[in-house]
Amino acid sequence: MSTPLVKVVELKKYFPVKGIFFTKGYVKAVDGVNFEIYKGKTLGLVGESGCGKTTVGKLVLRLLKPTSGKVLYEGKDIFKLKGKELKEFRKKAQMVFQDPYSSLNPRMTIFDIIYEPVKIYKIKVSDPEKFVVELLYSVGLNESHLYRYPHEFSGGQRQRIAIARILALNPEFIVLDEPTSALDVSVQAQILNLLKDLQKKMNLTYLFISHDLGVVRYMSDYIAVMYLGQIVEYGPAEEVFEKPLHPYTKALFSAIPVPDPEITRKREKLKVPGEPPSPINPPPGCRFHPRCPFRKEICDKEEPEFIEYEKDHFVKCHLYSRK
Repeated sequence: MSTPLVKVVELKKYFPVKGIFFTKGYVKAVDGVNFEIYKGKTLGLVGESGCGKTTVGKLVLRLLKPTSGKVLYEGKDIFKLKGKELKEFRKKAQMVFQDPYSSLNPRMTIFDIIYEPVKIYKIKVSDPEKFVVELLYSVGLNESHLYRYPHEFSGGQRQRIAIARILALNPEFIVLDEPTSALDVSVQAQILNLLKDLQKKMNLTYLFISHDLGVVRYMSDYIAVMYLGQIVEYGPAEEVFEKPLHPYTKALFSAIPVPDPEITRKREKLKVPGEPPSPINPPPGCRFHPRCPFRKEICDKEEPEFIEYEKDHFVKCHLYSRK
């Protein structure tokens, strides 16, 4: 297999909890995450709110400094890049944020918003207006939108503008942080189809962060399931959905709404009691064990290994331990 475009190795990010005079502890937002993303593919990152998904996305783009670990982009550790190399990485790796309104400057016209990255990187464009109009057409807008302001657009249109802005730099890798969660369902479908079309045309690589499992299944080639700062299951999208291994993954998938009421009545739901523990003081052993219906004696003593249960399908759970 070819070399991955993005490789994350034992990535950790701890945020200090400040007391009056000293640090009281650390929020272990990301705690030993590993994954790979290959050129032209999409990795879906799913999990409950607060599990560390967005922090991973920011670390992968070097918007945050890690406590430890590496992010390799084309084989180079992004946290060691400086000067021209860092600027080139910033150009290749972009992010679409969750809220399309707050990510756009309300004082700038759409032309200025989209063309600003071109000016920053000093890219030579013979006809700036034509360049921006072509980008607008590529995301389903047109020249009539060129000199309007963000408040004059709907949520879906604003997200299209945000996508056009990052396409101005011809990126290779895009982190999509819940790009459709603030949009209506019908608009969500349009944006997702747009992202899929752009991926095919431009051979883009995505890290797709979401808590909407249906959307993740539609978009992703591979899925990583996060719980309390760690990835507990990873594998090909269809295989993970059809044959989830980790109890937390099973619980997530059993909660997906099904449009057929007959199937809903027959389907067995896996109930998970309680709330996720605090990331400041995660439980010993398996982090899911206080809520796990299949808990074993070893679960609260030893942290399970991340093993390859089947080809390319990994799980972190004592139920599948080979010890």
